Amino acid sequence: MTEHVLHPRIIENKDWITLVFIMAFGIIALTKSVYENRFEDFVKLIYSNKYIRIYRDSSHLMGMFSISLFFVQIISFSFFIQLLLSYLGYGSKTDWILFIQIFTFLIYFILSKFLIEKIIATTFNIEEFIEQFNLQKVTYRTYIGLLLLPVDIVLFYYDSILENIPLLVFYIILALNGLLYLISIKNYRNEIFSKLFYFILYLCTLEIAPYYFMYYWFTKSSV
Repeated sequence: MTEHVLHPRIIENKDWITLVFIMAFGIIALTKSVYENRFEDFVKLIYSNKYIRIYRDSSHLMGMFSISLFFVQIISFSFFIQLLLSYLGYGSKTDWILFIQIFTFLIYFILSKFLIEKIIATTFNIEEFIEQFNLQKVTYRTYIGLLLLPVDIVLFYYDSILENIPLLVFYIILALNGLLYLISIKNYRNEIFSKLFYFILYLCTLEIAPYYFMYYWFTKSSV
């Protein structure tokens, strides 16, 4: 008599991921329809600095255009981090709880960093410069986030893609961020040199230390 052993069939729930992607593209479509001219200038950022020249006032940092695309950026980076963790064996790409944790962490991290930057900038009387400097960084990183969104979709739905692709994309993002940071420094070099000591202090405190401690914590916790 043959004994049949039943194994539970594990079905991964991917519906929430599809809804998240639809919501992200819905926000993009709504933003494009409301801010059509500005959005057209924004998508040309890869080969034109017209957007940077027109919307360089720091008040644009808290406008609805920037806020709506900020959420798309967070969605894009959160899901890519989840894909990267899945590739490294630290989670599942279909775990919606993990996605919420990453999403929440990124929002708290960015907002906390922003508030600390405001305090330091006010203390050293470099508030206007830091706000414009941050506006340019945020603009470029938002642009990277939008470009990353279709990459997230391809990496998620096509399992046949080479395994090392997520890591390669990660290194490309790091390289692009470094390049864009250098561009921002170049654009504001006169202001930076006039307040070089404060800028170096700002750089070490808020642009290097947080990421170093995050890397240190992650590598130690994974040992």
